[in-house]
Amino acid sequence: MTNTHTIDASNKPLGRLASEVAALLNAKNSINFVKNRVADVSIKIINASKVKITGNKMKESVHKSFSGYPSGLKEMPLSYVAEKKGYGELIKHAVKGMLPKNKLQDIRMKNLVVEE
Repeated sequence: MTNTHTIDASNKPLGRLASEVAALLNAKNSINFVKNRVADVSIKIINASKVKITGNKMKESVHKSFSGYPSGLKEMPLSYVAEKKGYGELIKHAVKGMLPKNKLQDIRMKNLVVEE
């Protein structure tokens, strides 16, 4: 029995949307919450390209990715990432940053589907 949630991202701030999704992926709203297990939850985010990013964050905020090699840190402004990979990548990066850093993080991220 999978709990399926559909969230409309239009006109929602990026951080508030990401914290809502992270809480649902952790199953914090479930009465059967156990922090060492992945809940049977799937989340679908629609209208990702209509997410609201306030202020000058598109130019000033930086999306970082590290390859694991020396001098492998890449820093790109959010506008570049949104143009090349889409707004879904920004949402996934924000949600991943709000999940616990453990072995279950990648498994939980597989339960997240983002549509532009």
